[in-house]
Amino acid sequence: PHRLHQKWNHTPSMATLLELVLPLPALPAASLTPVLSRVMWLLALTILAVGVKVAVRVRPDPEIAPRDPPLTTTSPVDPSQENVEPGSSLNVNVMTAVSPLLRCETSLVMASVGAVLSTVTTSPAVSSVSNTVAAQPLSAAAIYKQAAPGIVTITTEVARRGRVGEGTGSGIVLDTSGNILTNAHVIAGASQIQVTFSDGKTAPATVSGSNTSADLAVVHVSVAASSLHPVPLGDSSAVRVGDPVYAIGAPFGLAGTMTAGIVSGLNRSNQSSGLTGLIQTDAPINPGNSGGALLNTLGQVVGVNDSIESPIAGNVGVGFAIPINAIKALLNSLEGGANQ
Repeated sequence: PHRLHQKWNHTPSMATLLELVLPLPALPAASLTPVLSRVMWLLALTILAVGVKVAVRVRPDPEIAPRDPPLTTTSPVDPSQENVEPGSSLNVNVMTAVSPLLRCETSLVMASVGAVLSTVTTSPAVSSVSNTVAAQPLSAAAIYKQAAPGIVTITTEVARRGRVGEGTGSGIVLDTSGNILTNAHVIAGASQIQVTFSDGKTAPATVSGSNTSADLAVVHVSVAASSLHPVPLGDSSAVRVGDPVYAIGAPFGLAGTMTAGIVSGLNRSNQSSGLTGLIQTDAPINPGNSGGALLNTLGQVVGVNDSIESPIAGNVGVGFAIPINAIKALLNSLEGGANQ
């Protein structure tokens, strides 16, 4: 056996090769689906490759044994048909020699078609490429624009020693039903609670539930849902030391203040509050930030700002936030009116 050796004076047309390899009934082009279009393109390209192989005149070296790979090995050719005169037509003997090559190429086409159909049937009809796009970090300005409308200022009136004092803290809008998350110490002992939204509108609030040991509380306001802009809650278990974070609240009564920093530590304890498992950050947090949001770079709440460690009444770069995952476990009971 040796390689196919034929001399043709012309290259077989695409139509001829198509009839030889896969005689298909004619289909109107408009009726072809995207899947069939891909299959037909694959067939056309493969058939073109076959035409090139057949048209090229191969001159084997008699002193060198043929080294055809298995996929290109052909059957013996009738010696009487090896030298076909120029101009002769493609006859049965030539087809006998060509057919193994065509069968081989056809099998490759069928395998490729099967792979294409398998991909199409197991993938979305629009595209075989996944539509899932990884969330991209937002700029500080974009985070503020997204989250600030959902951060409120909470003002309280507290009677102490026969005098009425005023306290200021922050809160996070949880839903369009009027539930707002804050720290328990922000509303502790309050006779009146007022919520001020980012647009300046105010509304009275009542305590739905409070957990002193966790320093968490939920207050409720009765306002139109259009006035409430919930801030998405994130996953504090994904927080890592070094992650950028942003704090939004009302330090010293300055509503809508945003500061930036990083996560400085995890699983911290604050001796003054008795809380554990806290997120430590160097984002500036001051009195009035309590109950406000600590946000990740996607604008999601990963913690509720709670306290600072400082020898003075101001920030020195050590602030603490309650992880949002710990808060999620208590939200139902707080919204339901539990008090502990």
